[in-house]
Amino acid sequence: MNITDSIGDMLTRVRNAYSAAKPEVLVPHSKLKAEIARLLKKEGYVNDFEVVKEGAHKQIRIELRFSGKTPAIEGIKRVSRPGRRVYVGSEEMPRVQGGMGTALVSTSRGIMTGVEARRMKVGGELLCTVW
Repeated sequence: MNITDSIGDMLTRVRNAYSAAKPEVLVPHSKLKAEIARLLKKEGYVNDFEVVKEGAHKQIRIELRFSGKTPAIEGIKRVSRPGRRVYVGSEEMPRVQGGMGTALVSTSRGIMTGVEARRMKVGGELLCTVW
């Protein structure tokens, strides 16, 4: 199976697992996706994640967070896609849902949230928004 947008695939798997009220989701491993999972945990959108070796390939197991039956992630949206890259400077970093959400940005200093990027005055590729 050839997936051209592996980050989009990861976000779709997480979105689908939340809507199906699954406790966890498995995603094929890459360093970029592991960093995204780390930021989702740091921002409180998922409980935990770990890299597991399932057969010949590594996978990331993401433990989803619910409060009661309400999922921690209301929405997760891919912004920059392979067909349309979206770059933002530190000044035009978007505030997601009026500051209630998080923008994930790939910068020259690694992947970070929009708030961190604005504070460090670095711009980059706007990967996705989560709220």
